[in-house]
Amino acid sequence: MKKLIGPFTQILTLSGLATKGPLNDGQLEVITAGGLLIENGLILQTGRFDRLHAAHPEVNVEEVTGENVLLPGFIDCHTHLCFAGNRAKDYSLRIQGKTYLEIAKAGGGIWDSVTQTRQADGPTLVQLLQQRVARHLSEGVTTIEVKSGYGLDIPNELKQLRAIQTVAQHCIADLVPTCLAAHLHPKDFPGSSASYLDHILRSLLPLVKAENLASRVDIFIEESAFGSAEALDYLSKAKTMGFQLSVHADQFTTGGLQTAILAGAVSADHLEASAANEIALMNGSETVAVVLPGASIGLGMPYAPARKFLDAGACLAIASDWNPGSAPMGDLLMQAAVISAAEKLSTAEVFAGLCFRAAKALSFKDRGMLVPGMLADIQAYPCADYREILYHQGKMKPKTVWKRGQNSHKNILH
Repeated sequence: MKKLIGPFTQILTLSGLATKGPLNDGQLEVITAGGLLIENGLILQTGRFDRLHAAHPEVNVEEVTGENVLLPGFIDCHTHLCFAGNRAKDYSLRIQGKTYLEIAKAGGGIWDSVTQTRQADGPTLVQLLQQRVARHLSEGVTTIEVKSGYGLDIPNELKQLRAIQTVAQHCIADLVPTCLAAHLHPKDFPGSSASYLDHILRSLLPLVKAENLASRVDIFIEESAFGSAEALDYLSKAKTMGFQLSVHADQFTTGGLQTAILAGAVSADHLEASAANEIALMNGSETVAVVLPGASIGLGMPYAPARKFLDAGACLAIASDWNPGSAPMGDLLMQAAVISAAEKLSTAEVFAGLCFRAAKALSFKDRGMLVPGMLADIQAYPCADYREILYHQGKMKPKTVWKRGQNSHKNILH
């Protein structure tokens, strides 16, 4: 059944914007007094509300009152939302001056989250993930990538991925599972890091495929995790098995971005350590550069050089990295607003990085713009000018969020 939603003071369609390189606000299509005509969860037409209503007098109207600016739903293309416990102790040590590696060596870091997540049963992980997904959805995030990686053995990685699958079946937000069993070389694995990666390939990924638990894999390339050579071998073999690739790259040291590009990864995420040589590698690459300002805030580190990546012609997405250690806050819009001020990103570049460029990082072509044929994943902010959204630096939240045309404030679950 067709439905007309509106009128909106402004609609930002994000139509006609390039998937790579710089953008300026003058390129934004802004429809005033607009409406959105949808059917079966898809956008049929955008335009002036009164004209759409006159052309389709028979349709149901979902009236929107007051001043509202309509955007596509945000797409968070990098999160670690499936975890138990917290790492408040790590944070306390970090703000006392301890480094990420020092905290890890002292028993904190990723392994602490592994221990706490292993101790949690499946239903507990489901409940915790549901709560985080519901919050993200209420803040305008309608598509959410969720990684495993706090199990680091076969039973617990499967436990995480099954929890993600269960939540995905019962919420209206779209969850995109990623197997991050290559997050860290487990302390309790009796062998080298290379043999652990081989173990994942032989013993875990076939089960992931058999249960349809994930179609993506990720690996953390870093001194504290896996080297570039062994990571490239792992990624190449996973790709042969039919998995899409993503990489934790250049967070503290370089080498990961180059490996991601060589492997044909869909995205390379973090990139805080990337410099001129790494940025130049993106010229002509289809790999999406995903920056994670939440990790920079949480770790007290410089932001990834987002401006330089854009100026070099990269496709740049912005994601939250919501996790219990380095990015516990998880507020995607606030993080995007903060990095936009630090890196001098235009409003058009920020919304592109949260919407259709983030969709590219997850290989989606059906969302991220308000144009015919796209999903009616939309969010309305209580203001009259789209520029107010970033101006409030994340404190302004959407008044209403729709997923496939359904008002998510009324329908959190299917």
